[in-house]
Amino acid sequence: MIHIWDRGFAGAPWTTLALDRGLRFIVRWNNKYHVIGADGRKQEAWKVVRGKRSWSYRMVWDARRRCQRKTGIIAAPIHLPNDEQQLFLVISRPGAGRKPWYLITTEPVLNAEQAWQIVFAYAKRWQIEMSLRFTKSELAFESPRLHSWEARLKFLLIAALAFAFLLSLLARSDFLFTFLSRFCHRTGKWSRVTSTPLYRLRLALSSLWIDVRPHSLPSLNSG
Repeated sequence: MIHIWDRGFAGAPWTTLALDRGLRFIVRWNNKYHVIGADGRKQEAWKVVRGKRSWSYRMVWDARRRCQRKTGIIAAPIHLPNDEQQLFLVISRPGAGRKPWYLITTEPVLNAEQAWQIVFAYAKRWQIEMSLRFTKSELAFESPRLHSWEARLKFLLIAALAFAFLLSLLARSDFLFTFLSRFCHRTGKWSRVTSTPLYRLRLALSSLWIDVRPHSLPSLNSG
């Protein structure tokens, strides 16, 4: 398993702990934090590959801005000032107007293909963030009004089952489009071009429940 961390985890305290535990990880690094390059000099991360050409280029889909970007890749062996373990610094260069990604990893990066694997692995973090956002806002993972661990665990298990049920419905393409069109119809340009299947599915199920539920059962409408 490879742990993927954002810039909030960059720095000696966290990385030292991870290295002491023998963890495999990819962490997005602050370009002004110091590292030790292959030449043994302590310098800011952005200076390690300053003036060096990218190993290769690819057209990479920018999911947030919905466009293709010509992106370059390069990597260099480094280690941290407070630790001698061999690490690798991978830099993704998305072109003019976009800041590069500086990624430090314990995985060996000796060629362009391995470097791309690190970049694409880190890019998956955004999908994880969107999943956490959904569970916090729609399934109340973030704010259970429960004090004991046992009660919290039961709540999270029930919510996880509900989440798994929603994910299983996404695979049912034979009925999903018709179901969403009927019970959670989109209006407006933003809604038509923005992909929010889980939010729409949850709202569609709420609308369905309101339409067919017996009057003796509670409403699931969250307003």
